[in-house]
Amino acid sequence: MSVQVEKLEKNMVKLTVEVPAENVEKAIQSAYLKTRKSINLPGFRKGKAPRQLIEKMYGKEVFYNDAIDELLPKAYGDAADECGEELVSRPKIDIVQMESGKPFIFHAEVAVKPGVELGTYKGVSVEKTPIEVADEAIEAELLKEREANARNITVDDRAVQKGDMISLDFDGSVDGVPFEGGKSENYDLTVGSGSFIPGFEDQLIGAEIGKDLDVNVTFPEEYHAKELAGKAAVFKCRVNSIRVKELPEIDDEFAQEVSEFETLDEYKADIRERLLKEKEEDARKIKEDAVIQKIIEDAKMEIPDAMVEFQTEQLMDDFAQRMQAQGLSLQQYFQFSGMTEEQYRAQMKPRALQNIQSRLVLEAVAKAENLEVTQEDVDAEIQRMANLYKMEVERVRELFGEYQLEEMKKDLAIQKAIDLVRDAAVEA
Repeated sequence: MSVQVEKLEKNMVKLTVEVPAENVEKAIQSAYLKTRKSINLPGFRKGKAPRQLIEKMYGKEVFYNDAIDELLPKAYGDAADECGEELVSRPKIDIVQMESGKPFIFHAEVAVKPGVELGTYKGVSVEKTPIEVADEAIEAELLKEREANARNITVDDRAVQKGDMISLDFDGSVDGVPFEGGKSENYDLTVGSGSFIPGFEDQLIGAEIGKDLDVNVTFPEEYHAKELAGKAAVFKCRVNSIRVKELPEIDDEFAQEVSEFETLDEYKADIRERLLKEKEEDARKIKEDAVIQKIIEDAKMEIPDAMVEFQTEQLMDDFAQRMQAQGLSLQQYFQFSGMTEEQYRAQMKPRALQNIQSRLVLEAVAKAENLEVTQEDVDAEIQRMANLYKMEVERVRELFGEYQLEEMKKDLAIQKAIDLVRDAAVEA
């Protein structure tokens, strides 16, 4: 196999890859063997027709697409390894020649990793982030903890009030016809939470336990179920039970129940210390981001569009996996959010560009400062991961192949570069 590299504008290259004719013949024969069972030819049992007769009837190119599918991935992978460039995007493939008895030739246009000319990266001036914890923040934490420790008390001597947690039966219909998702029994609802469409929960206020009532609402025009959008509906409802929250008093006894401290003052002091650490961590991250942005602005680099597109696709894939973990597909998310895939992709592009620029300048800093990752650094990171995932150190080490280990070392070098530029920055 031969590979020719042609430099293009804006850190793009065109690879011309030529695969020997004997490899092409093997791929065509392989394609024939895989697909012959699905080909019927008069006079032959299914799957027994000779290749030459199939090619004569359907044309020599009948197996070319399958042969290309077999040749292309390996040929491109080998070319990427041999070309001497660090490729950073998906290739744009153009088939030049595919013919039996001749070499397979294709072009691949792909982005290469841009060079970076660093400007100032030490002693960068950034705005100082104040680190303080207001009394209101401590009170908010106390209220949150009190809410978490509230007890639900059943009441049966009054009608529904706003804020009540009720068990509700409902059966909805439009023009007397039930619709999908419009019926439920013993549905837990906090009245006034806005969980249902506008107007529904307000009409439950004053409802009595065990008595039927009709709730009349109109679905919003932009409702996600198009067949219901703008339609008037009637829900036949019955409240089965009412529960209210009983909130504890915030005092020494409360502190003893929710913490390891004997007094409320000690508990407040602990909350202040925790919030202060969080503020310090937030300030550190804000400082890092500001320093890196200043370094990016003072550096010179030309980012190929294909590299940004590739990073955007990776961000989209990561988001899709997070949604899937929550039981949603991307299509469902876009339906519920009212956003299109194109709109979300457009939102991701600036972040993709920022990620690329940050990585490139930090790699350049690590190289300029000759920041080395030692075996002690690697061991410490593996220990950290073992602690995080509650696994044996040796088991974590076994999970790392050569590629994963190299990627870890790159990430550790990046972190060293971040520490260096952050600590060298001047806060004004």
